[in-house]
Amino acid sequence: MRTHVYKLCCCLCSALALRAQQAPIEPIKPMAPFIIRPYLATDVPPVRLADSPRLAALMRGGALYLTVQDAIALALENNIDIEVARYNPIISAWNLKRSEAGGALPGVPSGASQAGTVASGQGIAGSQAAAGLTGGGGVGNGTNTSNATISQVGPVTQNLDPSLQQASTFSHVTSPQANPTQTLSPVLISKTRVYNVSWQQGFLTGGGYTLSYTDHYLNESAIGDLLNPSSAPSLSVSFQHNLLQGLGIAVNARTINVNKIALNTSDLNFQTQVISAVVNVLNSYYAVVSEEEDLKAKQTAVEAAQQFSAETKRREELGAVSGLDVTTAESQLAATQRDLVLSQSDLGQDEVQLKNLLSRRGVLEPSLASARLVLLDRIVIPGTDDLPPLEDMVREALMNRPDIASDRANIESSQVSAIGTINGVRPSMQAIGGLSNAGLAGTAQKTPFGEPDPFVVGGIGTALGQIFRRNYPTERIGAFAQVRIFNRQALADQGIDQLQLRQTELTTQKTLNQVQVDVSNYVVALRQARARYESAVQNRILDQQLYEAEQRKFVLGASTPYNVVQQQRDMIAAQAAEVSALATYQAAKIALDETLGRTLEVNHVTIGEAKSGVVDRASVLPPPQ
Repeated sequence: MRTHVYKLCCCLCSALALRAQQAPIEPIKPMAPFIIRPYLATDVPPVRLADSPRLAALMRGGALYLTVQDAIALALENNIDIEVARYNPIISAWNLKRSEAGGALPGVPSGASQAGTVASGQGIAGSQAAAGLTGGGGVGNGTNTSNATISQVGPVTQNLDPSLQQASTFSHVTSPQANPTQTLSPVLISKTRVYNVSWQQGFLTGGGYTLSYTDHYLNESAIGDLLNPSSAPSLSVSFQHNLLQGLGIAVNARTINVNKIALNTSDLNFQTQVISAVVNVLNSYYAVVSEEEDLKAKQTAVEAAQQFSAETKRREELGAVSGLDVTTAESQLAATQRDLVLSQSDLGQDEVQLKNLLSRRGVLEPSLASARLVLLDRIVIPGTDDLPPLEDMVREALMNRPDIASDRANIESSQVSAIGTINGVRPSMQAIGGLSNAGLAGTAQKTPFGEPDPFVVGGIGTALGQIFRRNYPTERIGAFAQVRIFNRQALADQGIDQLQLRQTELTTQKTLNQVQVDVSNYVVALRQARARYESAVQNRILDQQLYEAEQRKFVLGASTPYNVVQQQRDMIAAQAAEVSALATYQAAKIALDETLGRTLEVNHVTIGEAKSGVVDRASVLPPPQ
């Protein structure tokens, strides 16, 4: 009783250790306040190159003991192809996140262009600009948006992430005055501060708006200024919206929808990769098993040839056979030894292949490279195959296979993507408009030209009051249209896109048609492999009996060494044919399961375990003492 409890505890501890083996590979988002979190880089963990503890747990005295389920579990945890495929759904999720941000980003602000700028009508430079004259300082328009943006026309999606921009410029400008009539000074010294804040937002409908606040502060050495220093703020909102090309949620959200489909498809592709890896493990595992069976047959053949060669030499010493008969026996011994060496070489190659599938370092891991494989499961052919009707198997394959579902999803993705090129054929037309309110206030200054209007005397509060009372409003609305003559580029893009979509549909249909052919072929292959195996078993039994009978005749002096050697060769060939037929049947069974989409179900594999790289089930091997 205590022994059973001890073994149970060991198994539970082993399972818990295996469960906690893998570090995550998902990017780690920074832990920071929301306001700065979007501007901190995501930490992507390094690749996992260490094998899971299961590999070491299955080692016993320099040998790696494996059942089929152990081999599959090791592959799910350590196979590099599966590990590479684990990143694809994560990448697809980030692609979706990127597409949800929309199209082109805002342009880069240029602070240098705002140096020394003043509002229209503000100060000397502003007055000159308002009068249509040019001066030494820069002039800005308070109704402009804060920064230039990349124009988005046609089916390019708007920038869906809100964008807050701020630019502050401080400048000191000294300008010689060729005509000092207004400044009453040969040199104009201006100190400016420009504050610019804007909020931009795009929509999936195909439009967007910009809310902008600008403040120009000016202090200059001009005797003729009625207001000095002065502030000229402005608050504006502008919008633009596509009316033909780029209009509608369907066309602007197509990239998002395509990436949503791609996210689902990435799971299907991952499942396909897992199936491929499991199939490779099964084929490699049973290839080693069949090579071991072949090696045993070759060793038995060498032992029989050695005994027969020794017996022939003994009979030569007695004068019962000639020297030629001894040469024949030795030739057969050399042939069987050569076959043994070749079988050992093939077994070694297959073991290396299997080891590479079960470890991330493969034979570069010293302990694994030197380990001897002990495979505990043999190839067993059931009494009957019990295959359902062909139509049911085809239906099962079409329903279960992830590659078929992925092909169908690709057609859907192509159809969604084609919305863009269809919409791109339309002319470009946009509705544009805006509303702005300006203000102006400053410190009153007595000049030869008189005194300022009391309405504009004050500080920034006075100017902001003018804005919100809409004392100086500006309103604008308009439309932009562009019609390409012939429109050949858009028509060609749309035509090519549709033609490629038709090719995809035909290729998918060809794949669906091929499913029935593949299922039928593998069913035939399985039945042929069974018939070949049953025939090979009978031939091996008969050849074994003939060989033993020929040996008895030789002992009685009724046969020759040549006849014995010939029967031994036939028996060796029959043994090899039986092993080959056994391996062929197993390969056909694995291929049929893969074609029907049964591989994961038959081998008790879940996608959750494959994604996490953690297999909960413990090995059937008892823990090491």
